[in-house]
Amino acid sequence: MKYIQAEYSGPLNGTVHIPGAKNSSLAILAAACLADNIVTLEGIPHIDDVRLITEIGREIGLKLTQNAGQVIIDPRWIHSSVIDPGKASSYRASYYFVGALLSKFGKVTIGLPGGDDFVSRPMDQHIKVFQALGAQVRLYKDYYEVEAAELKGADIYFDTLTSGATMNAMMMAVLAKGRTQLHNAAVDPEVCDTARFLNQLGARIYGAGTDRIRIEGVPYLNGGIHTVIPDRLIAGAFLMAAGLNGGQVTVKDVIPEHLGSCLAKLEEIGLHVECGENSITAYGTGALKATRIRAGMYPSFATDLQQPMTALLLQAEGKSIVTDRVYPKRFAHVPQLRRLGAEIELRQESAFIRGGLPLRGGWVHATDVRAGICLLMAGFTAEGSTCITGVEHIERGYEDVIGSFRSIGAKLSMRELDAQEISSRIHMQG
Repeated sequence: MKYIQAEYSGPLNGTVHIPGAKNSSLAILAAACLADNIVTLEGIPHIDDVRLITEIGREIGLKLTQNAGQVIIDPRWIHSSVIDPGKASSYRASYYFVGALLSKFGKVTIGLPGGDDFVSRPMDQHIKVFQALGAQVRLYKDYYEVEAAELKGADIYFDTLTSGATMNAMMMAVLAKGRTQLHNAAVDPEVCDTARFLNQLGARIYGAGTDRIRIEGVPYLNGGIHTVIPDRLIAGAFLMAAGLNGGQVTVKDVIPEHLGSCLAKLEEIGLHVECGENSITAYGTGALKATRIRAGMYPSFATDLQQPMTALLLQAEGKSIVTDRVYPKRFAHVPQLRRLGAEIELRQESAFIRGGLPLRGGWVHATDVRAGICLLMAGFTAEGSTCITGVEHIERGYEDVIGSFRSIGAKLSMRELDAQEISSRIHMQG
């Protein structure tokens, strides 16, 4: 079993080049199935979720080749819309294959989505989209079927902000007959990126980036070339790392406007931030101030950043409060941080953090990608060694977590140990 060993690292200094956004890439790779010609994508990150979606694509006849940083996709040979339930249940974004394949095949069979388990991540808004556009949905124990003889445009009112269902709705609607209007649509940069990609192929999507999106159905989509936007969530975590022990970190190949709420909060707690055209530098200027964070949908502070932010707030003297109403159960990192000596109290959807206390190394487990980054960051400030299991979750979202953090001076390494020995060590610590 693999684990990452992190050591106290002192001030982190250096430059990190940010890869393409995972959440854009997963949607756009599936959306390429809608095209009737070759699609070339640039900026797709080399992460496990992308490898999995590539495997699924190949199994249904999608031809994918990688060449000099490009992913070249030929969807003209797709012969099946039955997605392996085991692979589909390994990551959440598998539901995009429904939006991408239904118009061509009339029926999609796919495993129930998996990925990070934050409890309140239902499929109800996706099902609402499928049904509104004329599809029947049948749910079974381990998979579901979506079937439609014809997709027709409709007015869809989302009950809650959801970027995944917004992107899925755009995919389904581009080849549906007539007009579709999405109300209370998500405004995330990844939604805009997916809309830009589809429009590049010949779709007619208007209003992406606002809460009302209009899609005029077209008979077919062409091929095209698209570059995925940078991953704002990875960029945010590296900027936070600058504040752990008073360092200086520059992230390159970013769009600063996508990180507005994160940068404002970093300055509020005592970091200094400078933005260039496609780069951001964060300076740890000394003592950090406690604060209150409320995670929300874009443009609010991202739920994906509340976990690494928690690691940073452990260094801020006083009481900080982190509230997450997007995924109120997204606090699996808290019991693990307590193993390192952190004082954090959970009350419903909030974590109350007593910062400024020394941390000590130990064995901890990452339950999702952002929790893993949080534990790594805590390890860089803890005395001794911090050993993090659940590496597979981190690798779902980071293409080279070891190399990236080493490039800014962090002390960490990938290790391997017998699973039974790891279990006994964690048990002894706990």
